[in-house]
Amino acid sequence: MAYIKVRGVEHYYEWIKQTSDGLEKPVMVFIHGWAGSARYWQSTAEVLSEQFDCLLYDMRGFGRSSGKPMMIAQPLQTEAEEVIKLTYELEEYVEDLAVLLSELQLQRVYINAHSMGASIATLFLNRYQQRVEKAILTCSGVFEYDKQAFEAFHKFGGYVVKFRPQWLGKIPLIDRMFMARFLYRSIKAAERQAFLHDFLIADYDAALNTIYTSVSKAQSELMPQEFAKLQVPTLLISGEYDQIIPAKMGKKAAAMSHQVEYVMIPNTAHFPMLEDPSVYLDAVTKFVKTVDS
Repeated sequence: MAYIKVRGVEHYYEWIKQTSDGLEKPVMVFIHGWAGSARYWQSTAEVLSEQFDCLLYDMRGFGRSSGKPMMIAQPLQTEAEEVIKLTYELEEYVEDLAVLLSELQLQRVYINAHSMGASIATLFLNRYQQRVEKAILTCSGVFEYDKQAFEAFHKFGGYVVKFRPQWLGKIPLIDRMFMARFLYRSIKAAERQAFLHDFLIADYDAALNTIYTSVSKAQSELMPQEFAKLQVPTLLISGEYDQIIPAKMGKKAAAMSHQVEYVMIPNTAHFPMLEDPSVYLDAVTKFVKTVDS
């Protein structure tokens, strides 16, 4: 287990690599979604490690990364320091990623991001274009603002985040019930249980506030602009029956830039990389090889 301090916060990260006879491999960075962690990317990274050195990390407030402190000291040009407050805006998570890459001395990478992580990755692609070779955005898209629907979602989300007793994870089959809305096909029990555990241990402030910042009027107005500006070759993958970010939202987002290729994976929902790994990996590998050639 490895930890690194990023903007004053301890972040968990790990490498998944295979021996390459001394040949240097490109790096692929994996970014998880809301209330998850890098753990659900492991099986995907293990396969892709034949082509890439895979970097997995837990975002601030999720998984094994700390959610504190919220106040950090930032050096000025003089000897003084300015104290700034970290917030839960997606743009702050973009800066977390930029600093993480710098701390690990990674100049240019591939990115594979999921759900809320894919929104963060999209912002990163436009702010740090020179640092990304290609990107895969899984279960991402654009949505229209609906005041009533958003308020209802925030209210329900707040209740879900607040009521998370640790004993919940000990109830038989609760992991299957918890993941039902996210899946169309079944996945391994260990994967369901890991996601439930990550949800239960997520930092309260991080889990709650990222609901407000990722599903908001501001984001509904910003993300179409961000997709339209994309200059990095990007593959956007949707699950056919995704209830969280419907495939039509992904297709709409992909149509906004000629740099984005779109793939919809049949008979999957919000975790196509786990529900149909062979088709998912085939799409990713084909995209990387096609663009490289």
